Amino acid sequence: MIYHLTGLISAVIFLLTLGGLWFQLQFVWDRQRAIQKEANLSEPSTAVLSLNQFLSSFLAFFSFLLYGICLHPFNHYLVWTRLAATLLTLAVLYEIMRDRKAWLPVLVFVGCCALLILAPLMLLLNPPVMAWGRKISQGLILVVSVILAQGYSHQILLIRQSGQTGAVSLRLHQLFFIKDVSTIAFALAMGLASGWPVLLLSSISAITKLAAMWHFRWVRLSALARQRREAGGKRAPSLTISD
Repeated sequence: MIYHLTGLISAVIFLLTLGGLWFQLQFVWDRQRAIQKEANLSEPSTAVLSLNQFLSSFLAFFSFLLYGICLHPFNHYLVWTRLAATLLTLAVLYEIMRDRKAWLPVLVFVGCCALLILAPLMLLLNPPVMAWGRKISQGLILVVSVILAQGYSHQILLIRQSGQTGAVSLRLHQLFFIKDVSTIAFALAMGLASGWPVLLLSSISAITKLAAMWHFRWVRLSALARQRREAGGKRAPSLTISD
């Protein structure tokens, strides 16, 4: 009973995460429209957004997706919510690729598309693979936990270096943090035997979201942040849009 209750609550709260990803996409699109109106602005619409961070977020959602598929019974609470999140994160990666026109974002986007299509198909169409797929997905979650930590650290580093948040959405981080707290509760209800990978990754995610949200305050109040913005403003016009 507790398992299904916390799973349902976690799934409902996860809708906030989907909303956060949608807000992030809208924020990028708003910046694109503003840049089109202001032809003298050279700042990209995805400025300060970390490709590293969104790749790590994609891998985190994807690892939960695979883990939910491999669990017995099939964990609907993890699978369908994370599938939606991987698709929206993929859309953000597409916007980064389209905006920056460099080989690395293209490689990341194509690789993520291939991973999303091929890995679940291999698990679902080849039952023997499913038997050891759970251990593989647990190992993947351990790896992704490290990747996620460094991905958000990279996003924070970009904010500190530039003294601004650019296209980074505060609302995205707030909603992700609420999602992480609910997922931690669901992982505890699953029991440590099967829920520890979910607990580990969600805890790391929550900590990094708190650090990222604090840096929005740092940008507003820090003299060092203002100094770095001014130094950057001498090189190129800055675009500011309220999130």
